[in-house]
Amino acid sequence: MLNTDTTITNVHGRRVWDSRGRPTVEVEVTLAGGAKGRAIAPAGASTGTGEALDLRDGGTAFGGLDVQKALSGVNSEIASALKSVDATEQAKIDSLLVELDGTPNRSRLGGNAIVATSMAVLHASAAACGQPLWHYLAGGQPVRIPLPEIQIFGGGAHAARRVDVQDFMLMCPSASSFSEALEWTAEVYRAAGELMKKAGKLQGVADEGGYWPAFGCNEDALDTLVGAIELAGLKPGGQVGISLDIAASEFGRNGQYTLALDGRTLDTAQMIEMLGRWLGTYPILSIEDPVAEDDASGFRHFTETYGKLCQIIGDDYLVTNAARVKTAAFQHTLNAVLIKPNQAGTITETRLSLEEGKLAGFGTIVSARSGESEDVTIAHLSVGWDAGQLKVGSFSRSERMAKWNEVLRIEESLGRDAKFSGWSALPFQRRQS
Repeated sequence: MLNTDTTITNVHGRRVWDSRGRPTVEVEVTLAGGAKGRAIAPAGASTGTGEALDLRDGGTAFGGLDVQKALSGVNSEIASALKSVDATEQAKIDSLLVELDGTPNRSRLGGNAIVATSMAVLHASAAACGQPLWHYLAGGQPVRIPLPEIQIFGGGAHAARRVDVQDFMLMCPSASSFSEALEWTAEVYRAAGELMKKAGKLQGVADEGGYWPAFGCNEDALDTLVGAIELAGLKPGGQVGISLDIAASEFGRNGQYTLALDGRTLDTAQMIEMLGRWLGTYPILSIEDPVAEDDASGFRHFTETYGKLCQIIGDDYLVTNAARVKTAAFQHTLNAVLIKPNQAGTITETRLSLEEGKLAGFGTIVSARSGESEDVTIAHLSVGWDAGQLKVGSFSRSERMAKWNEVLRIEESLGRDAKFSGWSALPFQRRQS
């Protein structure tokens, strides 16, 4: 029989290591009834200026990236503030964490310390109820299994700018299930590797597990991805589509975009024209951050022109901020929002951003970061919050596969009640092929 006393009795932070071999924060929360919750903070490489900041030690150890200051805050101030608080009062706890930090960007205690604590509290509450986290989050409401976005080639900040586009990804909205979507992806991933090796363009693996390419231009990557889909025996556009994360803030500001591969500098209009040409040539279903975060008029123009043809996602532009999502909806600057818990800082703020996106009719995509771990929280958030989409990285490396495999387990546990989101997750009408 479960002991359902959900009073927090202990909060403990420890240093663990992420997928890039860098220090990060893990927090473990213990409740009076014996339930425990544990969570690990991820870290991004391509980051928006408005997101919560990790607290790092500086100095020489681990390139200045150690987290002893963040851990000290967890084990002293945060632990003291949360002791004897009811873990099921997530909003109250998250508000306490925000107030305790006292800065607009979580820089005093650290976004890494705060988000790991917030997620650990959530896990402890679900454990105390004897429920899987996704089920606890759903609260009896219907859910869908998310449509995955899976990286095949990594570029941008994830692969030393060998290509300008940060993520060349696969989407399988015509699959009948999450399981089938992963099967199709596995075949395409394998086929892409074969094509890369044959062409002598395979340089290794990028931060998120996708192939690290040596393409001569961005279009080479798109051509190769289409070729891999066909080599896998699938139909580009009909069964499988392409998703791009341009991450334009990494190479553009003030309406000027400098491409690393050929040295060209494009203005906003030229950048939009180039992406529009890609949309007309390739089976692209989704484009993330097509222009830089300081280019609101560029976002609006791109969405006005192409929003009926594809999903247009705000990441650096929105940084999982509910107020920014609401403004973007009012100004029609995009039609989808990326949801990253460590951008927002707490679980409560993360969910508010997702709900604002849903109210606007946006696509909502729960997302990992480039620096990840075995933590599977986001897999449960994507299902329990009925986000519709999940972006984790590639189809290799255990920190990525842990999350894909967790959703597989959730889908299996639902049996005949499992409903795959597929095309319904996308905020535009299905393209005819």
